[in-house]
Amino acid sequence: MIVPTTDTGAEDRRSLHERIAADLRDDIMSGNLAPGSALPSTAQLKAKFNASNATIQKALQLLKDERLVVGRAGASVTVRAHRQRTMRPASYMAPAGAGEPFRWLTEAGKLGSEARSTLLGVSEVRPPADVAAVLGIADDETVFLRHQVLSIDGEPVELVKSYYPSALARGTAIAEKRKIRGGTPALLAELGFPPRLSVDRVSARVPTQEQYQALRLPSDLPVLRTLRVVYSDDDRPIEATVMVKAGHLYEVQYEFTPE
Repeated sequence: MIVPTTDTGAEDRRSLHERIAADLRDDIMSGNLAPGSALPSTAQLKAKFNASNATIQKALQLLKDERLVVGRAGASVTVRAHRQRTMRPASYMAPAGAGEPFRWLTEAGKLGSEARSTLLGVSEVRPPADVAAVLGIADDETVFLRHQVLSIDGEPVELVKSYYPSALARGTAIAEKRKIRGGTPALLAELGFPPRLSVDRVSARVPTQEQYQALRLPSDLPVLRTLRVVYSDDDRPIEATVMVKAGHLYEVQYEFTPE
């Protein structure tokens, strides 16, 4: 519902159809409108939000463009099935077993989805400042970048850029433009650098042009950006990965054990 502006609150400067879409989007993502269920009728939405038919249709079109709902002529608008996905980072840390696919692919498969990774490129670059900082890279040093996009059921869902210290990666399969069976965690373990600790920094950001295009985003809704640093023995950083996914389609679940 639309919350009236008060003296203590900031004015919502968004257009009415954007505010209506935001409220409906929240109902979808929180489960109040379950997958497969019908949205309230246009008449109900007009009454609830004191809006015109044209405004309601513009709000619904935003949700259709975001692939959250489906609308057909003469039928009610329904929540698209299985749109929001819960990502569990702890499931992907351990290296895959010998001959097994990368864990991200197998975890997605457990949910009944067809997952695929597409390697976009491998290059030696100067890393972004935040990546250089966590890897302990000097300003004049380079790292190896493996750039890929992950897809589920044919839709791009995550843009991934993984950075590796050159001293560690040079002369290995990490520096080659080809997929690595089991993913880089398995290869790093084989090279004597087993992952011991993974630290995530998650933030919400407005998508860059590259992210907008690669993920086929419908608007400038925030993306979830995760900077993950993987450490091996002696707290040595061996990998820093920037993962970007559409914020309106994903949530991240972390599990903690009380000390």
